[in-house]
Amino acid sequence: MTLSLLPIDAASYEQHPLHRSDRIWTETNCYVDVWIEILHAFGLDPLVSAAFPISTDFEGDQWTFFKYPPEDLRTAYGIDVFEMNACRPVVDHVAEQLEMGRLLTVEADSWFLPDTQGVSYQIAHVKSTIVPQMLDVPGRRLGYFHNAGYFELSGDDFDGVFRLGQYADPDGLPPYVEMVRLDQLHRDDTTRQYELAAGMLRTHLGRLPSSNPMHRFQARLESDIEWLRANGVDGFHAYAFGTCRQCGASAELAASFIDWLADRDPDGPGDLPKAAAAYRSIAERCKGLEFSLARLARGRSVDLEGIFAQLASEWQDATTVLTARYT
Repeated sequence: MTLSLLPIDAASYEQHPLHRSDRIWTETNCYVDVWIEILHAFGLDPLVSAAFPISTDFEGDQWTFFKYPPEDLRTAYGIDVFEMNACRPVVDHVAEQLEMGRLLTVEADSWFLPDTQGVSYQIAHVKSTIVPQMLDVPGRRLGYFHNAGYFELSGDDFDGVFRLGQYADPDGLPPYVEMVRLDQLHRDDTTRQYELAAGMLRTHLGRLPSSNPMHRFQARLESDIEWLRANGVDGFHAYAFGTCRQCGASAELAASFIDWLADRDPDGPGDLPKAAAAYRSIAERCKGLEFSLARLARGRSVDLEGIFAQLASEWQDATTVLTARYT
């Protein structure tokens, strides 16, 4: 028996434009990316609820690992997301919730996720978030949302993802699992979508960092240069993911959200394109900063002062436009 909520196929699935190849950052992090594709697959616009990158910050040692907040998903689409107690084998929970018309987000090991071929599949044990959508237990097949698309796996990978057979570990910690309830899901017209999005933006503007985060980001990076040089390529990749990628990807998503908002604001775009351009420039500079970190890790020197002066100015320009218009 095969269980599924949507009549989709991995071979023909078309990902959302937020994941197209011409983006500065084609992927953000596993949680944001998977939600973009879930919303898209259900015919919902993931940009309605994409104000949350506006309030990201430098957290002292890394940029905010940004996620769609559960309250924003509820406001925008009527979707409820909350942690679930995985008291039985996860595969059993997935089956039962699919039968009830619900999804689960499941923490999985990328070692068993073939869509990560060449990155972590059968190379490294890396935790990631997947959302099973099709389940065939007798056939050991799974259709799942992950990162920037929808994929299928089977056989040994099925056992690995669900810790079955040779991969069973009675003493292992259960994975983190969230329930996704869809019974209150709603689709609103353009006017209502704008009103909801503007309201969420006002909330996130109220959560803006109290000081320019780029200054704190620069200070910490300068103090971490010797650590980067001592920890080689692996250290660089982990550090860059938590800093450059999260900062840059959150800025690019913010730019797309502001573009979306400008197209729908009944008072016209005003200065919103300037804010979007500033966020997009931050995204581009963070991509360049990532290459600079690679050079630093190899013992070379780079001009961090110039890069961060621009980042700080652009962050201030964008937030000034938004606060003037929506607060």
